[in-house]
Amino acid sequence: GVTRGYIAMVESGRANPSLALVERIGVALGIEFQLVGRPPLRLDGGRPRDLVHARCSGYVDRRIRHAGWSTAREVEVVHGRSHGWIDLLAFDARTGTLLIVEIKTVIDDIGALERQIHWYERAALDLAHDLGWRPRRIMTWVLGLASEDVEAAIRANRDVFAAAFPTRAMDMGAILAGTQVTGHRGIALIDPTSRRRDWLMRTRSDGRRTPAPYLDYAAAARRLA
Repeated sequence: GVTRGYIAMVESGRANPSLALVERIGVALGIEFQLVGRPPLRLDGGRPRDLVHARCSGYVDRRIRHAGWSTAREVEVVHGRSHGWIDLLAFDARTGTLLIVEIKTVIDDIGALERQIHWYERAALDLAHDLGWRPRRIMTWVLGLASEDVEAAIRANRDVFAAAFPTRAMDMGAILAGTQVTGHRGIALIDPTSRRRDWLMRTRSDGRRTPAPYLDYAAAARRLA
C-alpha cells in the first residue's frame, strides 16, 4: 500500500510511519511489535516537596539574589526519558558566571549525586540561554543542610568530596561577591535560620570546630516547623 521509495525511507530512518503501517510491516516480516509506555526516569528521585528543602531553597535564593545575581528556581531538565529539576540556577552578569546549585538535606548516595550533577552540567548552558543569560563559565555547588547527619556523610566520604568538590566555603563566598572568578565544583553547609553575613558554612572536614545546628533532618523539620 506504499511506494518502494517510502519503504526505503523507513529503512533509512527518514520516515515517520503510522502505527497501522508499522503493523503491516511487522506482518510482512513475521515480527510482532508492542507499544509500551513507561514513566520518565527521575534522576533526582522525584521533587522534594518537604518543608526543610523548601526553606533551604528559598534561603539560598534570597542570599544569592542579595549578592547581585539573577536566579531561577526549580528549573526543569528533560532529555528523552530522563526528567529532573535543578534546585537553583544563578547568573552573575558581572563575571559571566553560571552557578548550578543542588541543595541536599540528606546525603545518602554519593554516586547518584555525582551522576545527577553531571547531567545538570550538560544541560545548564542551553537552559541559561533560554533564560537570556550568556555565561562564560559554569560552576556547580552542593549546599547541604548543616546537620550532624550530613557532616557524617561528608566525613565518611572525605576523599571523594575532596576530589569531586574541591572548592570550599571561603572561596565560594568570594565568588558570590565577585572578587574571585575561578572555581570548580564546591560544597558547603547552610542553616536557613542564620542571619550571618558569611552564611556559607565550612564542614568540619574543612576545619569548622563548632557543632552543626541540627542533629538530623527530623530535628531540622521540628525546629523549622
